[in-house]
Amino acid sequence: MQTQPSNQLEAPENLTAGGGSLQPDTIARGVFLVAALAVVGTLFWMAFVVARDALPAISKFGLGFLVNSTWDPVVEEFGGLTFVFGTVASSAIAMLLAVPVGLGIAIFLTEDFLPEWVLTPIAFMVELLAAIPSVVYGLWGIFVMIPIVRAVETFLNQTLGWIQIGGKSIFGVPYGPGLLTAGILLAIMILPTIASISRDVLRAIPRSLRNGSLALGATRWETIFRVLLPAASSGVVGACILGLGRALGETMAVTMVIGNTPQIDTSIFAPAYTIAALLANEFAEANTPVHIGALFFAALLLFVITLLVNVVAELIVRRVSLERN
Repeated sequence: MQTQPSNQLEAPENLTAGGGSLQPDTIARGVFLVAALAVVGTLFWMAFVVARDALPAISKFGLGFLVNSTWDPVVEEFGGLTFVFGTVASSAIAMLLAVPVGLGIAIFLTEDFLPEWVLTPIAFMVELLAAIPSVVYGLWGIFVMIPIVRAVETFLNQTLGWIQIGGKSIFGVPYGPGLLTAGILLAIMILPTIASISRDVLRAIPRSLRNGSLALGATRWETIFRVLLPAASSGVVGACILGLGRALGETMAVTMVIGNTPQIDTSIFAPAYTIAALLANEFAEANTPVHIGALFFAALLLFVITLLVNVVAELIVRRVSLERN
């Protein structure tokens, strides 16, 4: 007598098939895809809105906006060169100051120079700098940093004022509010980003890499500079680019200490103006289509500069990763 095969073995297959129901991994994949497309869509939407509102200025000034240094709302003559200069120059000063210090802090916090119970509070205090509002940085810069920087500028002017470019001194007349002050303040603001991310990258390097280098006879500093930093180079570059992105877009603190003077000067002490400060100061006063369009054109320039910085950083990270592999 033949018995019918049991259908109990088919139950798991039926359960996994689900009768056409969606699987959890399919749902998660769909949610993540929608989230990623939403981010990309928001980016293009923002670029479209800014470019659309900048059309009056784009149609009137064209690419001449990039090389014109005049900004006169009365006669509706606008150029963004001085603001691009202020943005790039202040961010460059900030990076020159913040990258060595931030990387040094990261090395100090990961290479057992002090006991863990001492390093932990130091790391916490460094990261706490990122939680301070930018307006507080600006107020501190006005009342504390500017007098100190003015004294330093006076000393540098008296001792190194003879260094010139194009007949003008690099260390010119001491102002107080200016490029150097803004650069130092930006360096303090981006320092937690560079230091904390670089520290995490260095901590992620396997301990065996350190021990192997030391076992082969390398000193601690040779291990740091010839083994650890090359291994962490892509992450360190990413940390620096994140810091640079914040420096390029910082508004309130820079507005309060840079002097807000649209000019290009060889002296790093001279007042300047950034694109972000321009947008914060003049949007409430703009009342003509060309003036508003010029402000949106400047915002579009800042958007493009930030995008180019990130693209270049991605290319550098990929090249470093390929060379290392």
